[in-house]
Amino acid sequence: METLHPFVAIRRELHKIPELGFQEVKTQRFLLHYLETLPQERLSIKTWKTGIFVRVHGTNPTKLIGYRADIDGLPITEETDYAFQSEHEGLMHACGHDLHMSIALGVLTHFVHNPVNDDLLFIFQPAEEGPGGAEPMLASDIMKEWKPDMIVALHIAPEYPVRTIAVREGLLFANTSELFIDLKGKGGHAAYPHTTNDMVVAACSLVNQLQTVISRNVDPLDSAVITIGKITGGTVQNIIAERARLEGTIRTLSPESMGRVKERIEALVKGVEVGYQCETYIDYGCMYHQVYNHHEMTREFMEFVENETDIKVIECKEAMTGEDFGYMLKEIPGFMFWLGVQSPYGLHHAKLQPDEQAIEAAIALLSKYLTKKATE
Repeated sequence: METLHPFVAIRRELHKIPELGFQEVKTQRFLLHYLETLPQERLSIKTWKTGIFVRVHGTNPTKLIGYRADIDGLPITEETDYAFQSEHEGLMHACGHDLHMSIALGVLTHFVHNPVNDDLLFIFQPAEEGPGGAEPMLASDIMKEWKPDMIVALHIAPEYPVRTIAVREGLLFANTSELFIDLKGKGGHAAYPHTTNDMVVAACSLVNQLQTVISRNVDPLDSAVITIGKITGGTVQNIIAERARLEGTIRTLSPESMGRVKERIEALVKGVEVGYQCETYIDYGCMYHQVYNHHEMTREFMEFVENETDIKVIECKEAMTGEDFGYMLKEIPGFMFWLGVQSPYGLHHAKLQPDEQAIEAAIALLSKYLTKKATE
């Protein structure tokens, strides 16, 4: 019988119970149950919605160091060959949050049994995949009382080998915004198009126009993306559609570019409204602030990993990935880094299977790094 590392076993249990944002009831219960098994004399635990704050008290604290792990899953039907597949139909931990949680529990457990000078705050954050848990969690009374002096987080990276991290000073992840556009015209019989305002035609035209925003309205030396991932419209093949809906995402490397892109989208949508004689509505849904790593802290972390561990450090490029941890970094100095987990399938893929050896490596790395920071 296979003998599992204890936090690999925990990851597998968490993998079975993925839940959507602010619905992580079983996940929260699992985490709280584990925390109850630890010695309690140096722990303070508070819940916030489906999230959890855990303060590990130090022996002579002068500062509070934060560590954040996200806990929600995705609406993806799993296609792995795991014996521990998701038990929740249509849901999967396809972004590695099961690993994020198990790593955080491992580091937390280390400090419960190995006291350091400073206090540590472990934040188990719901709804990273949407609608966004970091911003309201940051505004909570608990966070106001327990606001860290610095904060750290990681994200698994299937493209890098185990025992490798990738990070950079400054911008790591883009500004992101959801995009929902609803069009309402006049439906009717397919044989009489002249009596209708066809929203399928309007939607198709708008999709093509939206691509010109990137090619003609964004500085070529800047970067931005508009992706329309879903179109819905109409009811049956012989009725002209009265309604259509576009669903997509916007990604930019600067907040200023996000503003310009949205202005141009709104102008194009207004043009479709006039040209196709229809009503339109734009909803930007969930918006995430860029992940901007503190320069000095990130450089010190990279030097620490290079000089005091056997983990390989890669200085990576910025990515168009979105992460609401950016809201925390906007208010609290710190950084996020990529953790190599070596999988042929990428994030948000139904066959994502991270190498679980990364869990033990990450726990050891973070325990050593946070020990250094908590004894300075």
